[in-house]
Amino acid sequence: MSFLFLNLCKSIYTIIYMLNKHTELLNFNDIEIAFRGKSNNDLREMHLLFKVMNSPTLVGLGKKLINFAFAIHFPVEWIVKRTIYKHFCGGVSILDSSKLIDKLDKRNVGTILDYAVEGEESEEMFDDTCKELLNVITFSHKNKKTPFSAFKLTGIGSFDLMAKVSNNETLSEAETDSYKRLLKRVDDICRLSYELDVPVLIDAEQSWIQPMLDSLVLDMMRKYNKERAIVQNTYQMYRHDRIEVIKQHHAIAKAEGFFLGLKIVRGAYMEAERERAKEMGYPSPIQPNKEATDRGFDDIIRYFVDNVDTISFMVATHNEKSSQLLASLIEEHGLPRNHPHIYFSQLYGMSDHLTYNLAESHYNVVKYVPYGKVKTMIPYLIRRAEENSSVSGQSSRELLLIEQELKRRKLK
Repeated sequence: MSFLFLNLCKSIYTIIYMLNKHTELLNFNDIEIAFRGKSNNDLREMHLLFKVMNSPTLVGLGKKLINFAFAIHFPVEWIVKRTIYKHFCGGVSILDSSKLIDKLDKRNVGTILDYAVEGEESEEMFDDTCKELLNVITFSHKNKKTPFSAFKLTGIGSFDLMAKVSNNETLSEAETDSYKRLLKRVDDICRLSYELDVPVLIDAEQSWIQPMLDSLVLDMMRKYNKERAIVQNTYQMYRHDRIEVIKQHHAIAKAEGFFLGLKIVRGAYMEAERERAKEMGYPSPIQPNKEATDRGFDDIIRYFVDNVDTISFMVATHNEKSSQLLASLIEEHGLPRNHPHIYFSQLYGMSDHLTYNLAESHYNVVKYVPYGKVKTMIPYLIRRAEENSSVSGQSSRELLLIEQELKRRKLK
């Protein structure tokens, strides 16, 4: 009896020890780890930036002033580059981003170089962007610090054209030619990714062009994902239909013998989606509230872990609870923390307390690092500022952590 009691005590102690150890390793409030690579001056600049972004009024005013300055050719680029651009971007070129890539690698964090050009409308610009994306893939092949590449379909093709295709509208001869050129660009990117063994993440877009994108990406997966998930789609979980769509795509992949590769995000076009649905009189594709989005996001993470042998996935989130959930599921399923099918991801300039604490605990984690000339990055930078000011608690959370670190260093 005493022997059984002793073994029971040992088992209970072991469970408690492992739970405590796991909790300790995932202490996202360890600000020393989060800001270890930041100088005192870096912290002061970040504090000022996030104080501004914590105000929707100031963000709105800044957006108007920046757009106006560029419209009248006022030399505002140097101001943007030394402030918001510096915080959220890697540099103006691949080479210019190399120092940041090395810096992240020293902290066990990979880089996804994201050539963040969008909204262009000429075939010449689409071709130029495609060439740059091919350069990123070649660079990533040679540099294991950049395990993925990424692109937006609207960077290499016309938004209006994609909307027509998604809506099954008849294309003119010129539009048909443009569509063929778009398909060739996508295939060139995916083929090189396959040949050089560099997985490529294709960003999600607005719901009214997503059908064309989903169909095209599935075709690329059929072609290039036979051995592993080279081509990877993105699903915005604030859409109420995405769980069903993901499961459908997974069923197709299993039936046809290829790997499903994907990234999940909560989403980036909520207001535009709701406004368009209201204007055009169709049901909004967006979840009714944040709780429903969070529930769907976490439910699909559980599905991914249960199917990790046939799905390669990236959880791109700044949400602590979702990050904790995935880490816990990895432990519960007895999977290695650096399982090659599982990645965490955050945007550069945001949620360092998640990124570096995950990396410190040896999970696969990457930062999305956009790069490009200052002027071409303005749409991206405005979205980051608006996101930080509108997402409940996001900017306040970043600001609070920065202030805690300033106090810890006795700088405040």
